[in-house]
Amino acid sequence: MKTDATQPAFEVRSVTYRVGAATILENVSIDVFYGRVLALVGPNGAGKSSLLGVLTADITPTGGGVLLDGRTLALHSATDLARTRSVLLQSNQVSFAFSAHDVVEMGRAPWTGAVARDDEAMIANAMRRADVSHLADRPFSSLSGGERARVSLARVLAQDTRIVLLDEPTAALDLRHQEDVLRIARDLAADGRAVIVVLHDLSLAAAYADEVAMIDVGRLVAHGTPAEVFTAERIGAVYGTAVRVVSDVDTGRPIVLPRRSA
Repeated sequence: MKTDATQPAFEVRSVTYRVGAATILENVSIDVFYGRVLALVGPNGAGKSSLLGVLTADITPTGGGVLLDGRTLALHSATDLARTRSVLLQSNQVSFAFSAHDVVEMGRAPWTGAVARDDEAMIANAMRRADVSHLADRPFSSLSGGERARVSLARVLAQDTRIVLLDEPTAALDLRHQEDVLRIARDLAADGRAVIVVLHDLSLAAAYADEVAMIDVGRLVAHGTPAEVFTAERIGAVYGTAVRVVSDVDTGRPIVLPRRSA
């Protein structure tokens, strides 16, 4: 996918989001670039999913704004957004008796009427990458939580957008499939796409992300490489628990370990 890695996909400028008296996001500014994986991390309720919702245009900030490809996000049409960014949410539910293949096929809907593409080949490739080809004929409602998450990821891959937003994509997955999802994220970035992923596993974020943005009580408290962001002092202060940060012997990337008494 041809994108300019020197230009940001998103420019987030002083975004604030309030619901009643509660401040969910406060004065958040960050650039998200093509060709990179950005991990959003922080404690429960920190505002990570809300920031993702602002980027998808599902949440309208009460202050500040967002540019998508240099243009105000709100000025992009629904069709333009659907062809530009794909979104994997935490909840993976459908209301009707669709098969897994049907759900993945939904990812092609934004491209109806566009330049002819081999939709079936793209669907098959997406299902293969997400390791769900063998589930194609199964009713989506019959799948386990992890299987639903992987089918939903295949739908996102089939949508074939230049920006991919993943909200806790590994939450229901076993160890192998957690690693698979983050490898896919890296492959997407290598193909020139901008990838934003919300993660709770700090070591997983450190292993695969180019950049990490740490959010706490709605504020951006750190943004940089995993090594820059993941210090024992910062993690202890933000998460309220003592940790040890060590280097992976194979990659040199940080591994975050809780400190436990004997």
